[in-house]
Amino acid sequence: MKTIIVYSTMTGTTEFMAEQIAAALTEAGYAVDIAESTNTSAHELTGYDLILIGANTWDEGDLWDEMIDFYEELPEVDLTGKKGAVFGAGDSFYEHFATAVDTMEEALKKQGCELLLDGLKVDVVPDEEIETACKDFARKLDLRCRELGLVQQ
Repeated sequence: MKTIIVYSTMTGTTEFMAEQIAAALTEAGYAVDIAESTNTSAHELTGYDLILIGANTWDEGDLWDEMIDFYEELPEVDLTGKKGAVFGAGDSFYEHFATAVDTMEEALKKQGCELLLDGLKVDVVPDEEIETACKDFARKLDLRCRELGLVQQ
């Protein structure tokens, strides 16, 4: 299944998440491309079957600056028939924890993308707990894709 992971990161946590998810999906047999949002056009998503977005949350619930151009392009792209999921890091110090994940989920759904899982939200520092959460997220995503017949058993 041709997969793209597009992410933005400030502290490196969302990049770490993207790498962990990509590694787990690659091991499961997916063809995975990974790219920073600043180097990717939302129009490129149409060339993929599975779209994963890694969006870190900045300040009081905002998208990080590096994701904004990508986000603003999304309304120009028809993602009907595409499958996806969103993950990202936030800081539980703030009232609105990891709400960039929610923002990107809504944006993908508005463009016709079917979300296969609830978004994965983690706190800011990469560690074994985040690695485990990412591998579990990838495993659940793979199982869901197989249930839907999107990937050969």
